Amino acid sequence: MKKTLTFSAVSIAAAIALAGCSTGTSNQPMSGMNHSSSGPMAGSSPMSSMMPDASADHNAADIMFSQMMIPHHSQAVEMSDIMLAKTGLPAAVTSLATRIKEAQAPEIEQMTAWLKSWNQPTDMISGHSMPGAGMSGMVGSEDLDKLKSAKGDEAVKLFLTQMVAHHEGAIAMAKTEVDSGKDSESIALAQAIITSQEAEIVEMKQLLATL
Repeated sequence: MKKTLTFSAVSIAAAIALAGCSTGTSNQPMSGMNHSSSGPMAGSSPMSSMMPDASADHNAADIMFSQMMIPHHSQAVEMSDIMLAKTGLPAAVTSLATRIKEAQAPEIEQMTAWLKSWNQPTDMISGHSMPGAGMSGMVGSEDLDKLKSAKGDEAVKLFLTQMVAHHEGAIAMAKTEVDSGKDSESIALAQAIITSQEAEIVEMKQLLATL
């Protein structure tokens, strides 16, 4: 009888321990809602850490749009600054670089504010990808160095050629947001980017034709 009671006590204790583990696990937040965790839970998808609550007014496409467009815009501003630091450039090119910088710098601030309000990182998380989205049009470091050292017509041709491809990449990203996004402000910005940058591409191709 003593052995039986001892075994029963051990069994009960083990059952309580197991129940405690199960309860502790169920109280943990889902990986998709735990933005502060060091990594996703085993078996969760890479996109899970950026999925908003189902009742939110934004979705993963909105988050990805801002996270990808911020560095894309930042490079366009950098390229514009490189050109504006040069002397002897055509007024039309200087005007274009000024307009690109004045348009995209505030948009960077706007998208950064959105991400912060959504409790999302302002930089793109490695491993996240969406169909139709990509960082196309980004200029490599070597080509950026060539732009920095170029002068006169060579600098103008490099800038316009690189910026046309850069704009085309931004337009592709913006179209993905229009098709897949949920946040009305993000979609409106994407539509504005498409309109303005398509017009600037036409302008840049016309300038290239004069060189």
